[in-house]
Amino acid sequence: METMFDTLLQLPLFQGLCHEDFTNILEKVKLHFTKHKPGDLIIESNTPCDQLLFLLKGEISLQTTSEDGLFTFIEHVEAPYLVEPYALFGMNVNYASSYFARTEVHTISISKSFVLSGLLKYEIFRLNYMNIISNRAQNLYARLWEKAPIDLENKIVRFILIHIEKAQGEKILKVKMDDLAHYLDDTRLNVSKALNGLQELNLLTLRRKEIIIPDAAALAEWDMLRLIK
Repeated sequence: METMFDTLLQLPLFQGLCHEDFTNILEKVKLHFTKHKPGDLIIESNTPCDQLLFLLKGEISLQTTSEDGLFTFIEHVEAPYLVEPYALFGMNVNYASSYFARTEVHTISISKSFVLSGLLKYEIFRLNYMNIISNRAQNLYARLWEKAPIDLENKIVRFILIHIEKAQGEKILKVKMDDLAHYLDDTRLNVSKALNGLQELNLLTLRRKEIIIPDAAALAEWDMLRLIK
């Protein structure tokens, strides 16, 4: 039977650590284990990140809202998962998203103070942590240099892809059509036509004030194929 320690070792942050080092870490660190019921708020956006939080069991929903409050993206993530490790350091050490339990959820947290005093002493952990942060920074930078969208449909897809955490699984965009048109710098009518075109391709489903993306990976593949044609 898989233990919570086996689950932790599946996370990129701990991969490569030998059993002896991992055992030493577990002996020294104070792990905070928490159970959450479906619907529970686990983390609220814009609150300070003072811990590494690991999802060990269950599924969570993360909700990210624009600063002006006009649109929100909702994504679902299954265990094992490390919540916003990049928020632990830097100029802005607040969580970007809110996290809710979608099922019964088990989490473990490690304080920032122990990350600094204990975990960063291990070379493998330091390399893993730097790789996670660097990969995210490189992916965000690469987005700045992507080819410009070729039409409005492509522009809508790109708008979705640059705002989601992972290009896989179901996504939900909560937005009014007028607000989306404003962000895309086009008319409401044109945006509506383009969205209906994407719906005909089964890339998304339109609902009142909601856009459902059943498979973000399919959306990303469509975007890539459009650009290389």
